Amino acid sequence: MIIVGGVESWERSQRRWQHAFFASWLVLTSAGPLQEAGQVLPVVLVAGLAAWYAVWFVLGTPPADGVPAPYMLGGGLLWLGLFAIDSSFLVVALSVLVPYCMDAVRVGLVAVVSCAGGWLWHRFHLTGSITWAEIAIAALIAISAATAVGYFGSVSRQSAERKRLLDRLQVEQEARAAAERQAGVAAERQRLARDIHDSLTQGFASVAMLLEAAQATLPDNRHLTQALRAARENLAESRRVVRALRPGRLDECGLPEALQWLSGRLSDETGIHAHTVITGKLRPLEAQVQAELLRVAQEAVANVRRHARAGQVTLTLSYMEDLVVLDVHDDGDGFDPGRAAFGHGLSIMRERMEQLGGTLLVESAPGAGATVAASLPVVALSGAR
Repeated sequence: MIIVGGVESWERSQRRWQHAFFASWLVLTSAGPLQEAGQVLPVVLVAGLAAWYAVWFVLGTPPADGVPAPYMLGGGLLWLGLFAIDSSFLVVALSVLVPYCMDAVRVGLVAVVSCAGGWLWHRFHLTGSITWAEIAIAALIAISAATAVGYFGSVSRQSAERKRLLDRLQVEQEARAAAERQAGVAAERQRLARDIHDSLTQGFASVAMLLEAAQATLPDNRHLTQALRAARENLAESRRVVRALRPGRLDECGLPEALQWLSGRLSDETGIHAHTVITGKLRPLEAQVQAELLRVAQEAVANVRRHARAGQVTLTLSYMEDLVVLDVHDDGDGFDPGRAAFGHGLSIMRERMEQLGGTLLVESAPGAGATVAASLPVVALSGAR
């Protein structure tokens, strides 16, 4: 928020300089001709030009880029009215282009040179000749104006570069904060898994063992049998919770090995020809990132087991320059991804990826197999620290 506020303050300061630049040129280029004209209409037109500028650049939101045709058309008509009254108002045309002198140096320089040449032409039209003094004055004014245009253009470019760097810094800070939050969540999940395993799971296991021993020595008792069944059920539930918090295979090895184990188990238990392919240069991934990708692979493989009737399954983990992508492809029956019967599992996988800033794509059609692709950008993969 501090960065954004600083950028906005800088832009407001830049706009104030632009307003001052416009007002200065409007006064300088119209003060003399207004005194010479001595009419009310030129004053009205100059005031109209100032108001037209205010409507576009002070009261309203300045255009982000490009030259707005309505502004140029209105400003040009006001200037043509002044020029029709007195050719001395030629240089006032510069004021119409002033808003772009800060952002487009070429426009400003062309405007300065054109107006200086137009002023000399106007002097020649009035007197039939041009003195060296008038040439020197025109050149001095043009050089001064060009210097001002160049300075403000440099300020504008520096402002744009500074804003770009600050925006990039903000994105990197947000990515780092998100990575730190993910690391904190992963660490807390690991802590909970250890605590549950060391307390509840071990406790239920001890209770079950004691009840089994009691059942072996005591007469058959319905309440004892029920207590033993409840202890075993709660032991199984606590182990399931521990597995959900911390995928066991990732405790023993990394994500590539866990995927290879998963495909090997699928082949052994179902007879499906399943294998894992790893491409690209391996990079360290955070524990939570590995866990979520493994869970996506497990869910996709479970869907293959239940529904696909596939003969071949390929798990591909690709380490790219700006992405890490996990593909699970099968040659089974396929399905319609929009069907409610498959919506719950797919929505869970999609939520897992979106929480990490990634995406999940599903490509399938009846009879054409299915591909589940989970991708995570590099900003979500801060790696080991």
